[in-house]
Order: sequence, then structure tokens, then C-alpha cells
Amino acid sequence: MTPPPLEEVIQGGRTPLALSRLLEGRSNRERQAAVARYLGEHRIPFALQAFGSPVRENFSVDVGSGERVLVLVAHHDAVPGSPGANDNAAAVGILLNLLERLSVSPPTRLRVRFLFTAEEERGYLGARYYARAANLEELAGVLSLELCGIGDSVAIWDAAEETPFLARVRSALEGIGLVRDATYHVVGRIPLFGSDHRAFAPEGVPAYGFTLVPSREAEALRQFVFSPMRSAFRHLIHRPVPFDTYHTARDAGATLEPAALALALRALEAIIAEVT
Repeated sequence: MTPPPLEEVIQGGRTPLALSRLLEGRSNRERQAAVARYLGEHRIPFALQAFGSPVRENFSVDVGSGERVLVLVAHHDAVPGSPGANDNAAAVGILLNLLERLSVSPPTRLRVRFLFTAEEERGYLGARYYARAANLEELAGVLSLELCGIGDSVAIWDAAEETPFLARVRSALEGIGLVRDATYHVVGRIPLFGSDHRAFAPEGVPAYGFTLVPSREAEALRQFVFSPMRSAFRHLIHRPVPFDTYHTARDAGATLEPAALALALRALEAIIAEVT
């Protein structure tokens, strides 16, 4: 696919779906530059953390005040050959939209850190680099957004143990009417798949994945992610949504669901309010 001109996207709509077009179908170098340019052109102050050769860049923006920090992470890279819409342009679009909304009325007892990382697809390198230099003691929790553009229920994953932060996340989701094991799910450590929160969890920070999934696929997804090797042959022809497009050329913007993006945004706003 040929992505739209970057200037057109930057000056265009500000919905999560519209903002996902910043990244969709671009090379990783272009995706990285698009995030920086968007923040710069909208005069959003950000911190840049460069690492590696060729240079890769993490970007972070703090909104609010207070001693505790909630980190929301979305990686801006994609695997070669994939347009990277659901993985992970949708999540970047959600966070850019949420950043703007939160800036209108920032929290006064909590800082929300929007962290856009590089090289998640290479063993969370950007997040690992960031975590090594961060003040981890100030972190109230970390959520990394993955595959947030398809589905009607929220999944919080790699949540093997109960923590005060997880309890607040659960309370926030139930506060907006989501029902456990129906419209939201909390699951333990996933054996094969991962995301940027895994750079923080080994240091004792409560850190989890945040994903949208279709309720109708809940059982198939559970079997797929918890028994990936055993189910590999079974799913050669059909992988459950959203993994049917994951890391493929079919991960295009046309598959994203505005209702899923809206649910993710609503859930994150509730979590911020609960943690505050």
C-alpha cells in the first residue's frame, strides 16, 4: 500500500483511527520520524531518547503533576512486510488522541507518561533501554498497548499476581460497566507473545499488556496464546482474530474497528481516573 502524505495526516483528523494513518504502511524509519514530526508540529513538548546504530528513538510526553507516574506505552515499529495497522499504529493513534484529551484537564495527583518506543519487535529493545535509565521507584504501573484496534472486550495480560495497581485497573474497567470474563479478561503470563511491559516487570514494577479482543474468539484465543506450539498446526489455515492479520501483509487500516479504538480510549481514561 502507498501511505497518504504525512502532512495530510498531521493536519487532518485527530481520531485514533485517523492518527493511525501516521504510521500505517511506512517503513520503521518513517514511522519513527512521523511520531516526532507530529509532536513537533503540534507543539507538544517531548523527551527524546536515542540508542543504537542506526539510531533508534523513544519519545515520551508527561501530562499532569504529582510524585507518581503511570506509564502508557505504544511501540511505533512494525515487522518487515506488514503495514502494521493493528500492530501497532492503532495503539499510537489511541495514545496521541488520549494525550490531547488529557492535556485539556491534566491530573493533579498523577503524571501520565505517554511512551512511544522503538524496536519492540526486536525483543523490546527500546523499552529495555528506557527502563535502564528510568526512575522506576516513581512508577505506579505500566500498561503496554498491543493490538488495540479490533475487538469488543479488553484483555489485561501477563497479570500472574494480584497487585494494588491491577486491582485499580480491574476497578476502573468494572466502573465503566465491563464484566470480568465477559467484556474484560485478566490472564496470567503468556508463554510466547510479549510486549514492552516486560522490560519493566522484572524490576518489580506492576506492568501488564493491554489488548482488545473479540468476545466471540475468547476461547480460541486462550488456546492459541497459552498453547502456541500445540495449536500451531490447528491454526495453519485459520488463526483467531486478531492474530489472523498479526505480522502479515493483511494488517491494514481497513481491518481496524472504530468501536474497538473507542473502547480502548474509554478504558484508559477510566484507569487514569482510578489510579489518580
